[in-house]
Amino acid sequence: MRILIAAGGTGGHLYPGIALAHEFKRQAKDSDVLFVGTARGLERRVLEREGFPLRMIRVEGLIGRGIMKVMKTLLLLPVSLTDAYRILREFMPDLVIGIGGYASGPVILLAGFFKTKCVVLEPNAIPGWTNRILARIGGVDLLVLAFEESRYFFKNKAKHVRVLGNPVRRNLVSQQTSDTPSGNTLLVLGGSQGAHSINLAMVQALGDFKRLRPDLFIIHQTGERDFEMVRRVYDERGVKARVEPFLFDMEQVYRQANLVLCRAGATTLAELTACGKPAILVPYPHATHHHQFKNAMALADSGAGIVIEDRYLSGPVVVEKVLELLGDRQRLMRMAQQSKAKGNPRATEDIVSHCIALTRN
Repeated sequence: MRILIAAGGTGGHLYPGIALAHEFKRQAKDSDVLFVGTARGLERRVLEREGFPLRMIRVEGLIGRGIMKVMKTLLLLPVSLTDAYRILREFMPDLVIGIGGYASGPVILLAGFFKTKCVVLEPNAIPGWTNRILARIGGVDLLVLAFEESRYFFKNKAKHVRVLGNPVRRNLVSQQTSDTPSGNTLLVLGGSQGAHSINLAMVQALGDFKRLRPDLFIIHQTGERDFEMVRRVYDERGVKARVEPFLFDMEQVYRQANLVLCRAGATTLAELTACGKPAILVPYPHATHHHQFKNAMALADSGAGIVIEDRYLSGPVVVEKVLELLGDRQRLMRMAQQSKAKGNPRATEDIVSHCIALTRN
């Protein structure tokens, strides 16, 4: 079976695709998987490590951009469609899966001309425009949702709609224990590109952490842009930490973490809940339709996390919340249990099983 996965740009789009690719290899050992992405994302270096081939198309996004960039994107659309057509014609997939992001649109749009089965994944409670448009145009054979609330936006817009959750890497889930381990490790994630406001708040907090909680160990993914600055401040303050621009061994760092400070992207929340990790969630304030805030509140309402809006984020606020939670081990344990209850560690298996059944039908 030949599977083409259109995903990339950010880890939030790419890693669900990687989870599915590995699961296809497990359930159907003769699977041949090809990724389609863009030159601007992190696809190349990540997929090299994972052992999957990558083809690239020239495409950019439309939403949240100035008028000149929108015009440039529209002028680039024929080139994007040509790139997508060439890849589809050469690879001739049995199944095309779109996981949002810029690369997904042209590939799914053209897959129908090849009479190829198409699956679209919508990871957020409030769907993105790309997936809304693709479902409206037609040609989507299976629409997989992570949240029941998303179904409202896709009434009668796809042949089959299933709420199955977000794909999570199998090795990440298998490495986890059922409870948050004893210890004092804070994991700080800003997504694959880092989060500047979280980085600044952590830099402000380091002096107080050193003074008030010297046994705290921090694992901090900064993104490329802030890495040197953040690492320098950690060294100056003498705080015990592992500071990296990007973390590849997520199964290990999740296993080590007692508490996570992070954004509220759909993939991050899927990983948190699959691993059963309590979290301090700082939704990205400029996310389309404020979907990160809605994602975060779904977790907070269940008792699995607490939410700090980006505009209220600061060093003192981070120190207060982290020390409050790490100082109440029973509450931390309850949050971990609620997080685990919200997750669906079988989502990847279920999605791939539905995809295989779709191709056989």
